[in-house]
Amino acid sequence: MNLRELVSALNDFASPALAESWDNVGLLVEPSPPHTVNTLFLTNDLTEEVMEEAVQKKADLVLSYHPPIFTPLKRVTWKTWKERLVVRALENRIGIYSPHTAYDAVPHGVNNWLTKGLGACTSVPLHPSTAPSSPAEGTHRVEFCADAEHLDAVLSKIKDIPEISCLTTLPARVKGEAQTRVSLNCSQKALLEVVALLSQNSLLHHRTEILLLQKPLLPHTGMGRLCTLSEPVSLSDIVERIKGHLQLPHVRVAVGAGRTLESAVKKVALCAGSGSSVLKGMEADLYLTGEMSHHDVLDAVANGISVILCEHSNTERGFLSELRDALAIHLQNKINIIVSEKDRDPLQVA
Repeated sequence: MNLRELVSALNDFASPALAESWDNVGLLVEPSPPHTVNTLFLTNDLTEEVMEEAVQKKADLVLSYHPPIFTPLKRVTWKTWKERLVVRALENRIGIYSPHTAYDAVPHGVNNWLTKGLGACTSVPLHPSTAPSSPAEGTHRVEFCADAEHLDAVLSKIKDIPEISCLTTLPARVKGEAQTRVSLNCSQKALLEVVALLSQNSLLHHRTEILLLQKPLLPHTGMGRLCTLSEPVSLSDIVERIKGHLQLPHVRVAVGAGRTLESAVKKVALCAGSGSSVLKGMEADLYLTGEMSHHDVLDAVANGISVILCEHSNTERGFLSELRDALAIHLQNKINIIVSEKDRDPLQVA
């Protein structure tokens, strides 16, 4: 497949618009066009060892779940390992694409895969995503009526305000008088200027309405998951299920205040990777994630919530095999898709 065609298909699989605002997702490194992709290489973390594997396996595009370029690079030299990744990629005509939190949000993504380790359960997002393109522009809609005497002057000034869109006018009657109904979309910043302008022209008394444009929630899409088990099970049983699902010999467990390893678990709040900000304040019997700060663990335990920590990438890496199969179907088996054998969590129990 042509690289741009493939990137479009990958964006359709999980829209980058679903990623968190702080994230760096999408195509990060692009060889000069035209660039044909015969082999897509999947990894959780793009290390130098993994890049060498991609080169040896003649990959044309690396899909790295974590973005190897996150903070801006001021130069591309051989000095630091992340700069060397870019050099190696371009020298070998390998593109780099990262989905990261877009894959966390989608119903067929990383968090959904992580729920499978709990056993039979239902789940909903902890922080639902909103439709990224509805409405297309603006955070507020302002509607007001104006008479012919004021209309042209007000419209002229409104058009000078930045971040105004969807400006329309319709004939209207107010108390039997012919007027014009004006409707516009605007940003939060522009709203203050619009209201100030209308106040100066005494138009706020002419049926002015300010509406908040709320984007609809996307079903089953968002950060984290709140899982309700079909049948309560003990914390120790959940630990064994998670170890089996993630193929780990060990996990770290903090038992909630007033609970034991035999206490029943019915509700589980989970987040792949680093879950502190996503899980904080959620009501559940158990938090499941890769890593949390020491003090957030203490807060959870004090509130009677047990915590299972599996190390950051251990809660993500196993998804790659499922992703390979899903992308093969999505891409109609047009390209070869392989999963890295060198990709691994940097931490181990010594």
